[in-house]
Amino acid sequence: MFIRNAWYVAAWGDEIQDGQILARRICNDPLVLFRAGDGLVAALEDRCCHRAAPLRFGRVTEGCLQCGYHGLTFDRHGKCVRIPAQDLIPERACVRSYPTVERDALVWIWMGDANKADESTIPSFPYHNDEANWPHRHQVIHVKANNMLLVDNLMDLTHIGFVHGRTIGGNEEMHARAQTKVTRAESGLSFIRWMLDSEPPTTYRRLYDFEGTVDRWQEFEFVPPSNIIQWSGAMKSGRGATENRNQDNTFSFRIFHGLTPETESSCYYFWSGCNGYEPDDPAATEMLFSELARTFAEDKDIVEGQQERLTERGEQGLVAVASDAARLHMRRIEQRLLAEEAVNNQVRSTT
Repeated sequence: MFIRNAWYVAAWGDEIQDGQILARRICNDPLVLFRAGDGLVAALEDRCCHRAAPLRFGRVTEGCLQCGYHGLTFDRHGKCVRIPAQDLIPERACVRSYPTVERDALVWIWMGDANKADESTIPSFPYHNDEANWPHRHQVIHVKANNMLLVDNLMDLTHIGFVHGRTIGGNEEMHARAQTKVTRAESGLSFIRWMLDSEPPTTYRRLYDFEGTVDRWQEFEFVPPSNIIQWSGAMKSGRGATENRNQDNTFSFRIFHGLTPETESSCYYFWSGCNGYEPDDPAATEMLFSELARTFAEDKDIVEGQQERLTERGEQGLVAVASDAARLHMRRIEQRLLAEEAVNNQVRSTT
């Protein structure tokens, strides 16, 4: 089951070029995305209303989408505006359209009731627009695992010392015993972890010239249904990092994580890495991206393996441990949203 009355990342804005069609499956719905004549992104069901041919085999013409089978043409709202050699267009000649908003370099899509699509609830990540102070690179990864397994992964960072020992990990015990403060809310949660007086991990040493030990932080905010905003960094021990992280000569980067469900057992991982420590050096931004990509490839491998075992055996016999606190709160939020949506759908179907 998917939460549908919510905003998901459908694509990076630069994935959708003028005159091109991007096919994608979200919440198990086959979609096509394209830029209409006004430059805005449109999202339609990937199924022509004539003979069910996938619209991804068509072409963009005059800001509309023409089916590649018999030439029916649809506007950004899914309404048929042309049928070859036919003047009369049946009223039922249309395909489903989905609300979309392009913001902060991302294309957001609403998969549920279009009347409930409130743009004010779209997660904000303005750092994508601040190239002077936070230059970034971004990517989308296809992962053969349920999207919530990746959210789980980001909600319990004790895995870092084990999965990412060659990259961002560092000392396993330091991660397991990090000073952690979790702030719970009805609509989400945030947490911050501190690893004081610790040795910089391999990735940090590759990216920045550290001297001695550092005070290191990892701050995460979970925004339902499956988006996470991260701010991580480190500075030389003893400089008062816990009171003020916005100091000069500080290693600091921000990451956006958008985990969008494709099917029950696959997803798209939209992520970016924003360089806040050497913003004037393009090479530093590229190197940060490269190091983060290596780290996320490690996550991909283990989560896909986890999905294989869950598909085979399910969750029976699994146990929770102390470090699951944030993850379990996040899961309770998800279950509540699913239940509320199911009740609303039932009420609507009986009225």
